[in-house]
Amino acid sequence: MFSGLLIVLLPLFLGYLVRVRSIQLQNLINRAVNGSVYLILLFMGISLAGLENLTSQLSRLGGNALLLFSITTLFNLAALWWLSRRLTLKAGSSPVVKNAPTSKLAAMRGSLLLVVVVAGGVIAGLLLGPYLGERLFNSADLLAEWVLYLLLALIGCQLRNSGMPLRQILLNRMGLAIAVTLAISSLLAGLAAAPLLSLSWNEGLAMASGFGWYSLSAILIGDQLGPLMGGVAFFNDLTRELLAFILIPLVIHRHTALAIGYGGATSMDFTLPVIQQHGGVACVPIAVVSGFILSLLSPPLILFFLSLSG
Repeated sequence: MFSGLLIVLLPLFLGYLVRVRSIQLQNLINRAVNGSVYLILLFMGISLAGLENLTSQLSRLGGNALLLFSITTLFNLAALWWLSRRLTLKAGSSPVVKNAPTSKLAAMRGSLLLVVVVAGGVIAGLLLGPYLGERLFNSADLLAEWVLYLLLALIGCQLRNSGMPLRQILLNRMGLAIAVTLAISSLLAGLAAAPLLSLSWNEGLAMASGFGWYSLSAILIGDQLGPLMGGVAFFNDLTRELLAFILIPLVIHRHTALAIGYGGATSMDFTLPVIQQHGGVACVPIAVVSGFILSLLSPPLILFFLSLSG
């Protein structure tokens, strides 16, 4: 039952064993991770093009993604609002931040580019499918699986060389509390959404375990449950990030924990500049710790829950 879990976690573990001291090599690994994500999402788009009755399937994908996103957001906001009222955490005022995004659209550009990549994959699949047939879709699935193994190894290496010692993580109680609250409320949402999505309880938990890490959740879910559910996971987690860009400036001064936590795993990277810009530098270590913990939890949780079906 756990053979698939072991096969996918092994490259993550092996990558974590590699210590990289060279800044240039670390930058190269970061670029390789980004390139791998784009490549896999392109293959996912091609696989989506191979679905029968594509129009109705895409309609189903959108409906399921909206349903899962709505339930997850409701649970997350309620739990994080409750936590915000109990934490003595306040954002700073009038922060000056270098290299912060100048607009929400600029901050969202990277997220929207991923949607373009998936759409490009669908178009490529529709154009090439009549000529290459099933070979195209089978090759896309196989290549996506091997690039996934490479990506997991690179992610493991990134986590090892992130400069975030375990002691520092465990001592930041606010970051830990935010991460645990977001994780538990997301899993409860996954349980609630599972029957509405015609999924088993463990598949619902897996769908909710992305915590905003849309590139990885789409890949892992799609590999086990097919491109349709991979697309649902992708758009569910991507929409979380897009909403976080809008939500953070609006609520960070009244409900700081909610603003930091809602972005999930992205609070350590993509949404961090927005948190820093509107909440001040005091919010940065809390956001990084919260995002780091959720990034560590997400891959093993998704794979564990999916392995229960085997």
